[in-house]
Amino acid sequence: MAKRTPSIDTKNLTAVQLMELDSCTRCGECVKWCPTYAATNQKPGLAPRDKILRWRQYMNKSYGVKAKLFGPQEIPQAELQEFKDDVHHCTTCGICATVCESGINTVELWEAMRANLVKKGIGPYGKQNMFPKLIGQYHNPYLKDQKDRLNWVPPDVKIADKADIVYFTGCTAGYNQLPLAFATSRVLNKLGIPFAMLGEEEWCCGSALIRTGQAHIDNVPLGIAKHNVEALQKKGAKKVLFACAGCFRAASIDWPRALGMKKLPFEVIHITEFLADLIKQGKIKWVKPINKTVTYHDPCHLGRHVGVFDAPRYVLTHIPGIKFVEMDRIKDFQRCCGAGGGVKAGIPDLAVAVAESRVKDALGTDAEILSSACPFCKRNLSDGRDSLKVDIVVEDVIELVAEALGLETK
Repeated sequence: MAKRTPSIDTKNLTAVQLMELDSCTRCGECVKWCPTYAATNQKPGLAPRDKILRWRQYMNKSYGVKAKLFGPQEIPQAELQEFKDDVHHCTTCGICATVCESGINTVELWEAMRANLVKKGIGPYGKQNMFPKLIGQYHNPYLKDQKDRLNWVPPDVKIADKADIVYFTGCTAGYNQLPLAFATSRVLNKLGIPFAMLGEEEWCCGSALIRTGQAHIDNVPLGIAKHNVEALQKKGAKKVLFACAGCFRAASIDWPRALGMKKLPFEVIHITEFLADLIKQGKIKWVKPINKTVTYHDPCHLGRHVGVFDAPRYVLTHIPGIKFVEMDRIKDFQRCCGAGGGVKAGIPDLAVAVAESRVKDALGTDAEILSSACPFCKRNLSDGRDSLKVDIVVEDVIELVAEALGLETK
């Protein structure tokens, strides 16, 4: 009698991750913090602990002692499909890793599980399956023409053909959140900082593919990383600026990993880090105060994923007139905006539900402005505000900087 093939395998799961499955103590701390579990009224199966324990059971059924003696136990396809749905109802925000008593790197674990399932034809979720085609063919996820990459640039913005500093705009700011692109470029011009841009040669950073477990499809992320790094080098980049937390995370972590590099041949820096350094050097002369109470939301990709927490706060607290207040959950313990991990594209209602919780956190501070440092966070927090029908302005840090320098963001 032929031996049954295991229903799942260990592809994409490292030896460390397989050990992490066994290290979960079932303490439940992650359950208390998970934003999507809370936003779905504690839907069974969505808690991080539950997903780990279920995958561990699958491993035991496929490779445990009984499986070795009597053959692997079949896992119904419907059960794997349900697990796929649950593991994709996650923004990969990383709060479960922050609070994990066993120190499990859950972000990498969720992405490995997703990739494993996608390779077996199970997943991704909903419209997420369009990412490889869109990004592979159009080099952006919005079906936009690459020739339009610089269509947003207003006549007053001066861009160098080559420069030590290159501004990597990102798909969301360059196509859909134009005020951030206006603000960033005008601020650099105002400060007398020459910068170049890639234009048609800027391709999507690839974050959406990696987060949704589709990094292996046609090697698109590898091609993206290689292309962008080479294009940036041709522009003479010594320092690359990012105003998008997702692009910054991709360049900081995903590109070097895909290319087998310890570090890229240029420095990658978020715009808030760049501005914080200029403020410390006394190189920014503010033009007008912003007499508003402002609170700040840490983007997961900028904060927990890469570790940039202080720079945005330093910038905000040095803008004249701003009264800065913190929400209860900040930095490593902040609540996700709800857009990451492919959730905004695949499960938009869930994304908005998580955003509503974060907006309520901001309302609890009596702030007039909810600021962040990522175009995707701005978009989803704005959607959460609109869903709640509340009166709070959502503005990126770079927009506030531009306003304080007397610049237009339209």
